[in-house]
Amino acid sequence: MYVADSRASTSAPDAVRPPAGRRRAAVAPTVLALGTVSLVTDVSSEMVTAVLPLYLVSGLGLSPLGFGLLDGVYNGFSALVRLVGGHFADRGGGRHKWIAGLGYGISAVCKPLLLVAHSLTPIGIVLAADRTGKGLRTAPRDALISLSSTPETRGRAFGVHRAMDTAGALLGPLVAFWILRATVDGYDAVFTVSFCVAAAGVLVLVLFVPGGRGARAVGPRPTLRAAFALLRRRDLRRITGCALLLGLATVSDSFVYLLLQRRLGVPDRWFALLPLGTAAAFLLLAVPLGRLADRVGRWTVFLAGHGALLAGYGLLLGSWRGTALPWLVLALHGCFYAATDGVLMAAASDSVPQALRSSGLAVVQTGQALTRFVCSLLFGAAWTVWGDRAALAGAAVALVGCAAFALALRPKGVVGA
Repeated sequence: MYVADSRASTSAPDAVRPPAGRRRAAVAPTVLALGTVSLVTDVSSEMVTAVLPLYLVSGLGLSPLGFGLLDGVYNGFSALVRLVGGHFADRGGGRHKWIAGLGYGISAVCKPLLLVAHSLTPIGIVLAADRTGKGLRTAPRDALISLSSTPETRGRAFGVHRAMDTAGALLGPLVAFWILRATVDGYDAVFTVSFCVAAAGVLVLVLFVPGGRGARAVGPRPTLRAAFALLRRRDLRRITGCALLLGLATVSDSFVYLLLQRRLGVPDRWFALLPLGTAAAFLLLAVPLGRLADRVGRWTVFLAGHGALLAGYGLLLGSWRGTALPWLVLALHGCFYAATDGVLMAAASDSVPQALRSSGLAVVQTGQALTRFVCSLLFGAAWTVWGDRAALAGAAVALVGCAAFALALRPKGVVGA
């Protein structure tokens, strides 16, 4: 069995380092290529995500509990396959690109299937397949970003990637909004165009992302047992534990947008534009907060991001309904993602050796995805039984408690902790 201890990460090269004269380059070409793939793919996925809550709740008449179940599937099912994708990427010693490509391809194929799914069961199956693709691609993609960056610049590298990814998230709802206004069968047109854009993203990955085999660390072949053995490392165990705790109190994006719509009476035709506020804040803050995390501490920035999310919950629970309310809530929502998404992967990379980078990151991502799945189910059930305000109040209290535990468990030995 491959037992990963503190010596494993220092005896093998931890990253593909640039030549001495180029150490201060902004980001590696691989990061920019992957960012382009994510940008194109996110245009496709966010087109669907922007209209899906309204399509399911208003168009198909699902209850909040039924929507919570589907939303949990959409955001949490990928947890079941992330370890598989990470394991096969590591096991091949350089299959990261091709495992990620398989995941992107599966998600692309799922888009037109939404045209023929009109009830809870088939929609759930299609969304589960789509999230299977996301689960396969996420860890290998993040491993490529990590391995092409130095430990001192990983926060910036992930910030640049997430900013490019979020540019797609910003464009996706705009395209969906334009299609809904310009066509008669708006939802069908959104799903069709989404498939075409997703196929273009797969093509960019195949043509422009390097696919050569990377250096392999000394030791036996990576296994799933070896990936879970990484949790023997105190820092990675604490990072994973904190991600699990905070995921339990992270209300999904779709519920945040539905709450905003109900608070402000936003017409259905404008609903698809709500994610733009989150995406715009994420886009503007991802790189600055990534660089800040490299300088002042990744875990400090990570916990501060959850503070921004808590402030957004507070605004939604308050009685104020000023014109600035949606802008403030969405800005705080985007700040939360900018301070946590890439920063968490940068922090986890410091505790994972190169030979197990993909599967090690998948361990953290899997735990977080599973707890967010549980949060979606619980929040949907609480909304159905007690109403939206009581459900959000419970989530806010849970977030305060989980953040307090995470502060006590914060890792001490990772770079920038």
